[in-house]
Amino acid sequence: MLLALAQWLSHDVRTFSVLNYITLRAVLAAMTALFISFMVGPAMIRKLAAMKIGQAVRSDGPQTHLVKAGTPTMGGALILTSIAITTLLWGDLRNAYIWVVLLTTLGVGAIGWVDDYRKVVHRNPKGLSAGAKMFWQSLIALAVGGYLWHSASLPAHTELIVPFFKYLVFPLGAFSFIALVYLVIVGSSNAVNLTDGLDGLAIMPTVMVASALAIFAYVAGHAEFSKYLGEPSIPGAGELAIFCAAIAGAGLAFLWFNAYPAEVFMGDVGALALGAALGAVAVIIRQELVLFIMGGVFVVEAVSVMLQVSYFKITKKIYGEGRRVLLMAPLHHHFEQKGWKETQVVVRFWIITMLLVLLGLATLKLR
Repeated sequence: MLLALAQWLSHDVRTFSVLNYITLRAVLAAMTALFISFMVGPAMIRKLAAMKIGQAVRSDGPQTHLVKAGTPTMGGALILTSIAITTLLWGDLRNAYIWVVLLTTLGVGAIGWVDDYRKVVHRNPKGLSAGAKMFWQSLIALAVGGYLWHSASLPAHTELIVPFFKYLVFPLGAFSFIALVYLVIVGSSNAVNLTDGLDGLAIMPTVMVASALAIFAYVAGHAEFSKYLGEPSIPGAGELAIFCAAIAGAGLAFLWFNAYPAEVFMGDVGALALGAALGAVAVIIRQELVLFIMGGVFVVEAVSVMLQVSYFKITKKIYGEGRRVLLMAPLHHHFEQKGWKETQVVVRFWIITMLLVLLGLATLKLR
C-alpha cells in the first residue's frame, strides 16, 4: 500500500523511490510490526483477562504447569493482526506470493482461533478435534500446492534442492510437488504448535527461522545473487522478506509479554498459523530441507510425540500395557521431568535453534 503511494509520489519527489528497495522496507516492516504489538499488547492482555479468556491446562501435563491456568491466551491474534497490517502496508500488493503466504497464515490462524475458542468457552483442553483440524489444514495446504504448481514458470520453481550439494536437485511431478507442499505446511504448522508448551519456547525460534528465511527469500528474488550463490531464481520471491520481517518484529514484541513468567500465551491461533507461514515461505523459495534444518527443534518436538504415541500403542498390544520412550512428550516436558527448570529448557532450545539457523544460512555458500 505504502509502496504504491511512494512510487506515485516518486514521479515528483525522487526521494520516495528509496522505498523500492526491499531491504529498507523489510527493516521498516519489522519496526512497524514491533511497534503495533508493543502498543496494542498491554491493552489486549487486560481485555483478555477481563473477559476471563484464560488458558485451560491439560490435566495430564506437568503438575508445575497448573499455576498457569487462567493466564490469558489467544495472544496469537495480536501477532497475526500485526503481521497482516504490516505486510499490507509495506509489501507489494501486486505480488501473488504475498497473498499466498498471508492468506495461508490467516486461514490456518482461523482454524487455531476456533480451537482456542472451544478451549476457552467450553473449558475443554482438547479444543477442536484432531480430525477437523487436520482436514482444514490439509485443504489449505493442498490449495497452496495446487496454485504453486500451476503458476510455476520454470523447472527450478518445482524442484527439490538438497542443501550443501550444488548439483543434487530432484525434479518433481505434480503429485510429488503438491504432496511435498502439503507435508511442509501441515508438518511445520503442527510442529510449532507442539513446541508451544513453555513460556517463550516457540516464539523465539520462530523469529530466528523467519529472519533467516527473509535472507533466503531476498536471494531468491535477486537474479544476480541467486546466480552467484547457486540458489534457485524465483522472480517476485524477494517480497517475502517483508512478510518474514513482519513475523520477526511481531514475534519479538510478543516475546516481551510471553517471556517467563508469561503474561499471555499465543494459543493455537498463533502457533498453528506461524508454523504454516514458515512452511509456505519455504516451499515458495524452494528451501524445504533448509527449513527442516533450521527448525530442527520443531522437528524433534514433533517426532518425540509421534515416537511416544506409536511406542505406547505398540507395546500396549504386545504387553497389554503401554510403555513410554520419554518421561513425557513433547520433548520439552521430558526434560522438565528430569529436573530442568522451565527457563533452562527454553534458553537451551533457543541456543540450539540459533546454531541450526547458522547452519542453514551456511548452505547459501557451502555447496
